[in-house]
Amino acid sequence: MDGPALPPLLDLAGTAVFALTGALLAARLRQSFVTVCFFALVTGVGGGTVRDLLIDVPAFWIRSEQVAPVVFAVALIAWFTPSRWWEGRLLEWADAAGLAAFAVLGTAKAMAYDVALLPAIVLGVVSGCVGGIIRDVLAGVPSILMRPELYVTAAALAASGCAILTMMGLPQGLVWSVSALAGFALRGAALVWRIELPAYSRDD
Repeated sequence: MDGPALPPLLDLAGTAVFALTGALLAARLRQSFVTVCFFALVTGVGGGTVRDLLIDVPAFWIRSEQVAPVVFAVALIAWFTPSRWWEGRLLEWADAAGLAAFAVLGTAKAMAYDVALLPAIVLGVVSGCVGGIIRDVLAGVPSILMRPELYVTAAALAASGCAILTMMGLPQGLVWSVSALAGFALRGAALVWRIELPAYSRDD
């Protein structure tokens, strides 16, 4: 089934940002160029692929002539640019941008395929988080999912905002911009001020 298409530039932008986080992590680990490309691919398309499989539609990148070249270009950028360009927390900020963008796009696509409100929000969270989780597992580093700082919560905020504002009938551009900005702001606040959810602490 061919459902309503999302603006391809938005999909490509989200894919590129997430692919960059995967490529940069592989580069930091001193991996080969092939591994850098692989990390870029699975991080860039992982969340969207799982979303599309759950919606029962072809994975968004399979029929696209742009996604693979964009992922390859991002891998080249990570490979050939000096490592000092990416020092500090740029990787985490890029991941925050990808998280917010994909959470919104995932929710929007799910709703375009007539998925109910709450499942659409869940699919938005899946779209935003799964690529980063796959990246961390492959790299053998602690998954972002297991860290206490707000991550899934930021994706949930972006996805919920997209779903609720869409149901209110607001213009798509406004809905997506506001929702993605909210998710990015929450994730950014968590990075800057170390905002964390309380951990389970019962002993009995």
